[in-house]
Amino acid sequence: MSNAPVTAEKVLPPALPSSGYSRVYKHYVLIIMMLVYACNALDRQILSVLLEPIKQDLGLSDTQLGLLSGMGFALFYATMGVPIARWADRHSRVNLISVAIVLWSGMTALSGAASNFLQLGLARVGVGVGEAGCTPPAHSLIADYFESGERVRAMAIYSLGLPIGVALGYLLGGWINEIYGWRMAFICVGLPGLVLAVVVRFTVREPIRGQSDGVEVTDELQPLTEVFRFLWNERSFRHLSIATGLLAFAAYGGATWFPAFLIRSHGMSTGEIGSWLAPISIAGGVTGTLLGGYLATKLGKTNRGWYAWLPAVATLLSIPFTVLALLASSSLWVMVLVIPSVVAPAVHAAPVYSTVQGLVEPRMRATTTAILFLITNLIGLGLGPLCIGIVSDLLAPHFAEESLRITLLLGLGISVWSAWHFFLAGRALNAKKSTPQYSPTTTDCVGDQ
Repeated sequence: MSNAPVTAEKVLPPALPSSGYSRVYKHYVLIIMMLVYACNALDRQILSVLLEPIKQDLGLSDTQLGLLSGMGFALFYATMGVPIARWADRHSRVNLISVAIVLWSGMTALSGAASNFLQLGLARVGVGVGEAGCTPPAHSLIADYFESGERVRAMAIYSLGLPIGVALGYLLGGWINEIYGWRMAFICVGLPGLVLAVVVRFTVREPIRGQSDGVEVTDELQPLTEVFRFLWNERSFRHLSIATGLLAFAAYGGATWFPAFLIRSHGMSTGEIGSWLAPISIAGGVTGTLLGGYLATKLGKTNRGWYAWLPAVATLLSIPFTVLALLASSSLWVMVLVIPSVVAPAVHAAPVYSTVQGLVEPRMRATTTAILFLITNLIGLGLGPLCIGIVSDLLAPHFAEESLRITLLLGLGISVWSAWHFFLAGRALNAKKSTPQYSPTTTDCVGDQ
């Protein structure tokens, strides 16, 4: 067997431009991808504002609701992401994203026809499988449209889709449920995604892989075991993935159950909740995302550790405000004090995702994002809502309706744990003399073991 190294990419001649697309078109694609992510977040998040009406209608427990919004969705969302991303690293990412939108939008609409826990659970599994085909190929696509110096800002703009989608989920879900019921809410937010799928399929072009980096990429994929081995040997990736997972545990768990907390502890209606949380989510999420992108670009020029330290600082600063919000007796003060806890989680998106994309060569990018999501979503999206539901049920005999308030307060310890791993990731990044990179001329992986 030959020991000759496998060449993954080669440098292009200087005469070839790093991008064959105009600046206007690249930003058009970026905006479309942001809207796709918003649609993705909308169809995922709408369940949170509908949990209490669904519980009353179908007679479900908090544990069952935690399964629907957490592990039942995340298990398929996270695990399907890796094989889908491997496909995306070889084939058309545009086609894949288009099909994924059709699947998750259709299954969201179908959720409105569920008459029991099993049917709603199967529909949520379908949403999870579809949404697994969104962010990994989208990150890879954006990385091939934008050069390394533009990626933090591009990832920040793409990440704006999350707060926009979450805000629309609160607003549309809350008011449609108020007027027409929770079933119609699922149908109304699901069907428009089919139009977006057509727009993506016929207006977004598949870019040449590696062109934004000035490299030519072969059709050969690195073995999945090689990708896992490299990422595991990279201390910065290990800590970033654990930190992001723990942050997602606190953020997704809190966001999923916060509307139910407002209903139980403050007697608010879903319409009121939507009207409050929609502007808070979009303003806080956009602020956090853009602030993270701006500060990471500025501070990261002299010290790469800030790509991870920024989320740590933001998370720790938000905790006292979250405690006060959960303990406040006035719903007005709850809404005011919760704003920092909406801003803080969004700070991590641009610096973390752009850093991860810079670790590997172009045909590993979608797979790398999927592996990151596998770790973070199983911890965060899967266990966060589920664990809160279980603990709330366990505390209910002693604290009744206030069990959810106490559970959310206990969950803040996870945020401190997350900040610690972000700090360790920053030290790992800052300790290196150059940006960690997958070696393009050998099957061996260069990490910081």
